[in-house]
Amino acid sequence: MKQIIALGGGGFSMEPENPLLDLYVLNQSNKITPKICFIPTASGDSENYISRFYNFFEKQNCKPSHLSLFKPPTRDLESFLLEKDIIYVGGGNTKNLLILWKEWGIDAILKKAWEQGIVLAGISAGSICWFEEGVSDSFGDKLEPLKCLGFLKGSNCPHYDGEENRRPAYHELVAKGKVKSGFATDDGVALHYIDQEVSKIVSSRTNSKAYKVYLDKAVKEIELGTEYLGNSF
Repeated sequence: MKQIIALGGGGFSMEPENPLLDLYVLNQSNKITPKICFIPTASGDSENYISRFYNFFEKQNCKPSHLSLFKPPTRDLESFLLEKDIIYVGGGNTKNLLILWKEWGIDAILKKAWEQGIVLAGISAGSICWFEEGVSDSFGDKLEPLKCLGFLKGSNCPHYDGEENRRPAYHELVAKGKVKSGFATDDGVALHYIDQEVSKIVSSRTNSKAYKVYLDKAVKEIELGTEYLGNSF
């Protein structure tokens, strides 16, 4: 079973007082003490970001580690990653993430990890990266389309309610055919894919939602059913 959990926002980096999304991610490995590896490439391997990861996950029933491409832990990055149960990709600059991953061969390793059943997860840039295309602020002053890994079909737009220009930018890009139809997620919402299909949509916030955005003569937006995780933990 191939799994990807795409977080539109939230988790330890955005709402450290609310563990619901990260606990959900940990539970998907079906291991008692899963090995979870954080990849903070998109943030330039921010030390603060890495510290926040450990600050949360060291308190959970798991074995946390991280992969730095600026200070690699080993020459054999494939073996390092493929022995994990969960790989969690952080936010930041998606374009830089994709370029560095390609240079280091991480994109191919992650494809192999996904096909082997290792749970892939990520927030913001770590959500966009798995799709064919994403709506990204990687270029600086405005949101633009970005070609991504293509593990999942269509496009993705995180922070749908957290940044006021996200919704109009996504609608405009879909309307002009600059990105394919896809899914938008509010902060606190995660799309849980099994293989190529959305299996479940979960949220750490009671009012946060996910949407299908597509072009049918005009741009249409459909609110999708979302399960609040506060009823589960």
